[in-house]
Amino acid sequence: MKAQKIAIMGAMPEEIEPLIAKLDNVTSVKYAANTYYEGSYKGQDVVVAYSKIGKVFATLTATILIERFKCDMLLFSGVAGAISDDLKIGDLVIADALCQHDLDITAFGHPHGYVPEGEVCVPTDTTLREVAKKVAKSKGITLKEGTIATGDQFVADPRRKEWIEKTFQADALEMEGASVAVVCNALNIPYFILRAISDSADMDASFNFDEFLESSAKISADFILSMVEEISENV
Repeated sequence: MKAQKIAIMGAMPEEIEPLIAKLDNVTSVKYAANTYYEGSYKGQDVVVAYSKIGKVFATLTATILIERFKCDMLLFSGVAGAISDDLKIGDLVIADALCQHDLDITAFGHPHGYVPEGEVCVPTDTTLREVAKKVAKSKGITLKEGTIATGDQFVADPRRKEWIEKTFQADALEMEGASVAVVCNALNIPYFILRAISDSADMDASFNFDEFLESSAKISADFILSMVEEISENV
């Protein structure tokens, strides 16, 4: 069954601006201290929003996109830091599952990242991952796939990164994805997380994050919109 409406999320304005620029018939709606952009891409209805950084804002925005705007699936695009040595700056990675590395009730005998009636890692939608792989193949883009860890902190400490990698078998780090996963999983909404690697263990001292964010946002926007077109035609 074709999706009636697709939600597209980013964490920062820079991550959604290239998307909005390519939509038709865009209108904006102010709601819950945020702006939501409704429009269409090649006839497919979409709603685009950036959440602001962190799990709480991402949870709020994802819930509103689903409950208020009645979106049938959610695509998230943004940047992440690499943990795995296989990921380099500029690589595109898609999540097969997401976990919360800063969720800790181990004092009660539970593993890191787990809450009762929940799970440590929430899997993403298989069909949407296959759509992404098809789009990547058509564009000649190499996609990496792995577990992404989420937490309300920018992790710069190599020891913390190593701990997260070993504890969760995680490949990349960011600050929103797992909360989106929890929302979509609870509401039975297919979802997809795409991240461009913005920093890695072999960081170049000349690296400019602002320049990378701008160029990466354009690449990610093009990729996500190609997924929207593929979903509209075939899913």
